[in-house]
Amino acid sequence: MVSALVQKNREAFAVEDYIVPVSEEDRIKAGLAIHLVAARTGARPSQMMGRGRMHPRTARPRWVAMYLSHVAFGWTLERVSHVFGVNRASVGAACRWVEDERDRRTLDDLLNELETCIQALYQPPVLDLAR
Repeated sequence: MVSALVQKNREAFAVEDYIVPVSEEDRIKAGLAIHLVAARTGARPSQMMGRGRMHPRTARPRWVAMYLSHVAFGWTLERVSHVFGVNRASVGAACRWVEDERDRRTLDDLLNELETCIQALYQPPVLDLAR
């Protein structure tokens, strides 16, 4: 009987189902990074947004999108992890991989191009079309 109560309490206070709320603006920005990377690499955005372990052909473009979110938007690794639905360590590993791969000229050029594109879209002033 005691073990049943303990189990019931564990289920009531389970933290593995906890998800940090993410703003709609952050989702849109991450979506932009994902779609820009997808457009230039041929990866499928729908596959890049999934959770869990991914095939390397899908994971690496997603890592680039995480890196772009971190660098171009100035987000912390923790913020990137919340938006992409992964843990902070995974984002850190992805960003380290991308940094190491920047030695390859083609990837470095791609990243510079995408960063410039994102920064051009999000530099003030923001146009308010609601008026």
